[in-house]
Amino acid sequence: MAQRVVWSPRALTDLEEIATFIASDSPSYAKAVVRRIVNLTRSLKRFPRSGRVVPEFRESDLREVFAYSYRLIYRVREREVLIVAVLHGRRMLERKSL
Repeated sequence: MAQRVVWSPRALTDLEEIATFIASDSPSYAKAVVRRIVNLTRSLKRFPRSGRVVPEFRESDLREVFAYSYRLIYRVREREVLIVAVLHGRRMLERKSL
């Protein structure tokens, strides 16, 4: 059964900041990155557990998928997938950001 995908305010801000940062060098690459991230969320509707468990926390409902060098962090709930954050792959996720 397909689940609804919901973006947290923090995740939306993350995506906007990433797009702005990349666009300063390459607007076309910024669009490609954003498009890839958004497309990943579409696949999560049908396959919410397809991402790996976030290694920093090892909670089965907190997962991540990658788009280029960015981590899309999400939480699987009963009827929805909550996009929690989007951050560069080298950044560690902190508990307070969830």
